Amino acid sequence: MKGSVRMLLAAAVLAVMQAGTSCDAETIRIAAQKTGTLAWELAVIRSHGLDKKANLSIDTVELASPEAGKIALRAGTADVMVSDWPWVSRERSLGAKLQFYPYSSALGAVMVPASSPIKTLADLRGHKLAIAGGAIDKNWLLLQAALKQDGIDLKSQSTIVYGAPPLLAAKTVSGEMDAVLNYWNFCAALEAKGFRRLAGMEDILKKLGTKGRIAMIGYVFDEAWADAHRDTVARFIAMTRAAKEILATSDAEWDAIAPLTGAPDAATLHAYRDRYREGIPRRPVADEEADARVLYRVLAQIGGRELVGNATELDPGTFYQAIPGD
Repeated sequence: MKGSVRMLLAAAVLAVMQAGTSCDAETIRIAAQKTGTLAWELAVIRSHGLDKKANLSIDTVELASPEAGKIALRAGTADVMVSDWPWVSRERSLGAKLQFYPYSSALGAVMVPASSPIKTLADLRGHKLAIAGGAIDKNWLLLQAALKQDGIDLKSQSTIVYGAPPLLAAKTVSGEMDAVLNYWNFCAALEAKGFRRLAGMEDILKKLGTKGRIAMIGYVFDEAWADAHRDTVARFIAMTRAAKEILATSDAEWDAIAPLTGAPDAATLHAYRDRYREGIPRRPVADEEADARVLYRVLAQIGGRELVGNATELDPGTFYQAIPGD
């Protein structure tokens, strides 16, 4: 119900904005990877004219990596990018007043072959586990924290291999790894190949005290820019919600954006579609922030200063409320 209310609010805002559009559309510079999920939404926005309805002009700054987006945002060559709230909170503690608004709660998972004898997370002990990212990857840290509650130390009781997400997915398919903790889209692709979800991060996070699915990544922008362009930001958020609703309800839309997803077959495209839809944020921002505070403390404890810097608590200005009633 709360999710429906949020979408209705967004639709109402977009309708009001459309009725009052001016001749000159405002430009928002969005830093996005050409093959990332944000590119899927931007394609829907353009094909349905949602940018024009919101009286916005979207200038896409194409990136080679998420790190390039952070540089573009900090350098002032982009207004919006997608990143995670732990990074935003860390930057705020260092003096860069950025803000975060939920974009997706599609989370990673631990994947194993369908015929694997591994049935529970505890069974990972003694096996070769691939970790996408690195030693301070947030999914990995949170998985460790959850299992330590049961007296399991995967880092010392398993063989851990770090690497890039696509490389580890390929090694898992070839049988070189017993299991892999990977990002959601790579897990969806493995599902399409018949792999089994041993555990989704949403289940793991509940062990750590979260109340619901949490959006780990979101739109990130400078606080001063957002304060000076609150009406623009509200229209941007309403526009992106409208795009999400199209992707949530139209299977034909997924056929249209299939080339952008890189899905090699229909099964993979359908897996992307289903997991993407599952990850559309539909909770109040206050609930998201409350869960983020819980997880931030866990990350600060297990990841230390290398991950969060000196701040042991989520910065209170990290989350942005775009529309009253969010």
